[in-house]
Amino acid sequence: MSRAGRVLTGVDRVERAYLAELIGRGEPLFALARSTFGYLLLDRAGAAAFLRHVDSGDWGRPAGLSRLARRLTPAQRAAEARTRRLAIARCSRRGLARMLARRLPGGTAYLNLGHTNLTDRVLTAVRALPGARVSVFVHDTIPLDHPEWQRDGAPERFAGFLRRAGRADRLLTSSQSVVADIRRHVAAPPPITAMPLGTDLAEPEATTPRPDEPYFVALGTIEPRKNIALLLDVWERLPSPRPRLLLCGARGWRNEDTFARLDRGIDGVEERPGLSDAAIAALLTGARALLFPSRAEGFGLPLVEAAARRTPVVCGDLAICREVLGPHGIYLDVGDAYVWEKTIMQLSSGPPGPGPRDPFTPPSWADHFKVVLSVT
Repeated sequence: MSRAGRVLTGVDRVERAYLAELIGRGEPLFALARSTFGYLLLDRAGAAAFLRHVDSGDWGRPAGLSRLARRLTPAQRAAEARTRRLAIARCSRRGLARMLARRLPGGTAYLNLGHTNLTDRVLTAVRALPGARVSVFVHDTIPLDHPEWQRDGAPERFAGFLRRAGRADRLLTSSQSVVADIRRHVAAPPPITAMPLGTDLAEPEATTPRPDEPYFVALGTIEPRKNIALLLDVWERLPSPRPRLLLCGARGWRNEDTFARLDRGIDGVEERPGLSDAAIAALLTGARALLFPSRAEGFGLPLVEAAARRTPVVCGDLAICREVLGPHGIYLDVGDAYVWEKTIMQLSSGPPGPGPRDPFTPPSWADHFKVVLSVT
């Protein structure tokens, strides 16, 4: 609900993929949502309707109690109102344990897929169910590894999340790199299952405008970790005529210097936030390369999507990038603008075409769920 009115980010896409998979399976399914005023419980039909609203982006209008949630955007208030109507049960925060005890069967497997909603209250309520099992997805430990890149309070909130995650029966993640990170931060973690994330490749949108000149795509929120400032440094140094740089992502946080540079304008650089998956697919298909100078990642879905489309990928020389792409990436030092400039000039002056001759086979959601759902 909190993402209503916004383009889904990486963690959102993982949550969506899990919801779609679980809706299609035969086991009883319930979805727990935290609202401004407490908790909402959806059954399979409600979860399926919720997913349709996520995909369409149409939540209707705010109504009832949600109109009082002044801290939420209109889209978020509408999403809360709609989800409340879809719920088979609702309760205050204090009533969570009673609601779950009345509605959920013994042996319930609880999956927590994001970093925000695993509270002591939720853990206590789920643990009170007979035979309940708790699995928590840890996407990365970046808030603890690099607190300087986070919003105020985020490292402390994440530390609390990871402490609670350590009390789960099993941790889930998407890479061996994050497994090592978890073990650095959690002294005696529960068993950890790592399985690469799947990729849903949208059909390219034929009507998406693409530059006539050579162009590159950078995909992701503009925030310090993504290191977009490096690309701006490169573009300010490139000789004319410059290729185009399309920044496909919303502006984030703690990046005021980068925002100011973008506001002043840099020849060849264009922001394109809020694009659909189909529009992104079209841009990636025609790009000389995906540029991904991120300083830290938990997985890196844009890397997989670009490589799956045989678009060359230029990325930081990070362990996680090498784990995800293997020989299919062009790995550069994220602190050396010169090598990025040289590589970009080479790619922009050469003939356009697909990347490595050896096609990249992206991991599938089917393989992911076959492993993960067998252990949760």
